[in-house]
Amino acid sequence: MNEDNRQNNKLERFGFSCQRGGVHTARTMMLVELRALLSYVDTADAAKTDYLEAIETANCLGKRSGKTRALSFRHLAGLYALEPGVLVFRALRFFWQRDVDGQPLLAALCAYSRDPILRATVPFVLGFQEGATVNREAVEAFIDAQEPGRFSKATLKSTAQNINASWTQSGHLAGRVRKVRTRAVATPGTVSLALLLGYVSGLRGESLFKSDYTRMLDCSFEKTIELAEDASRRGWISLKRVGQVVEVLFPNLITAHEMEWLREQN
Repeated sequence: MNEDNRQNNKLERFGFSCQRGGVHTARTMMLVELRALLSYVDTADAAKTDYLEAIETANCLGKRSGKTRALSFRHLAGLYALEPGVLVFRALRFFWQRDVDGQPLLAALCAYSRDPILRATVPFVLGFQEGATVNREAVEAFIDAQEPGRFSKATLKSTAQNINASWTQSGHLAGRVRKVRTRAVATPGTVSLALLLGYVSGLRGESLFKSDYTRMLDCSFEKTIELAEDASRRGWISLKRVGQVVEVLFPNLITAHEMEWLREQN
């Protein structure tokens, strides 16, 4: 097993997904459905079966058929895990009610860690200047270039539409038909989740604030630090900063067992 595969296997214990597929061939990041589900199942320690029952039996998402409900559950579980024992989802739930303004970006960060197709488009979409048009055809061409011929023309088109819709839900794009690059809204909770994802990936110190995850926040290094300090004052994370030395810890989020895994990783 090569080093990349070993690292991927370690990250999967925390809820990351490095599988070849991705929900975005079929759906967007489903922000509306996620909000409805987490509002209906409002206890942080709810089991995965509680989310299944809420969608399939109580029909909390208002879907017309049993097949659509089953698919909705499968896609939401693919994007967000829906298991309290999975760190990525547990962290999402922790910040979800505490930082309502951050919900779009919280969902995007979680989906990013679990959907390789969405993850692959991050440098492409974030590379556009504010105000630039991001059309579906350009996204199609980018996806196709990653693995030429993998998707049919129809799948490429629908996947690009779903990707653009997700980036619109997250606040990185705006517009219904013509998509324009805008600036996402970073908050104390979204910064905390981005730092956590970086920490689990093995980053420490100042490099936590310059990761692929914090890049999704669309804000400067200084602003990221400022929002992290706000989160620390609220008791969500622990941030200590002396000059250029920064230490970030997550006592509310990472269990003792998960800390053992991290020590093994390092």
